[in-house]
Amino acid sequence: MNTIWIVLPILTLLMFELGLNLKLEDFKLFKTRPKPVLAGLIGQIILLPLLAWLIGKAFGLEAIFLIGFVLIACCPGGSSSNVFSMLAKGDVALSVSLTACSSIITLVTVPIIMAWVTSSAGSAVTVHLPIGKLVMQNLVLMFLPIAIGIAVRKRWHQAAEAMHRVLSHIAFPALIFLAGVFFFQNREAIIDSFGQLGLSVSVLILCAMACGALLCRAMRLMGKERRTIVIEVGMQNAAQAIAIASSPLVFNNDVIAIPAIIYALMMNVILITYVAIIKRR
Repeated sequence: MNTIWIVLPILTLLMFELGLNLKLEDFKLFKTRPKPVLAGLIGQIILLPLLAWLIGKAFGLEAIFLIGFVLIACCPGGSSSNVFSMLAKGDVALSVSLTACSSIITLVTVPIIMAWVTSSAGSAVTVHLPIGKLVMQNLVLMFLPIAIGIAVRKRWHQAAEAMHRVLSHIAFPALIFLAGVFFFQNREAIIDSFGQLGLSVSVLILCAMACGALLCRAMRLMGKERRTIVIEVGMQNAAQAIAIASSPLVFNNDVIAIPAIIYALMMNVILITYVAIIKRR
């Protein structure tokens, strides 16, 4: 079974579900509350890819894994972060806005960052990035479903709410199913590399969350906003990273997707632990 035919529908579903949950006002939060939005975007768009490159180099990751490691860090926040923000009694409106803004901004930043990463590390493993095809794939699989979801919500609000209630329960199991299928097909490579990659990914997530907390302290953000930004910076869209890595139009390499699979697992373990600590407090 070619995993790309599972990845593409799941990613499209996740993005459409995100669009159903968005209002045009969500993109305007930057005007009314610029500090928390800026803190979240700096953490996701700038600090996280930089952390991934430094941590990947520090752990001596192979070039093929380093590309996938930075790729997951370049991707936008996932829709699951909205659920985790709600469970942590965070600012759900801020979480939704950050997910929406990062999904749009990374349409530009992912090709730029990954072009640099593949030119630096890809020559060692003959990996090349067709930037035009990557941009086109992200527009079709990311921007278009979000735009359709927003349009459906604006035109048929009640129907959009009903669809959102159903899809919000399907999205996370679909991502777990994707990870399970991918793990089964690439189990030997994942098991062989899990020790080094699992530790690297865990360090990346914890450092990202710590950086999110430090950004909040620097901008004097506390409470709900701080919890939300810590979650948003620590949770990226693993489905998009897998789609880019395994797509025949882009990398067409399942090995590049392995860091994203391990990230999806460790991300949920660490964030569930974080939410449990918050709720106990």
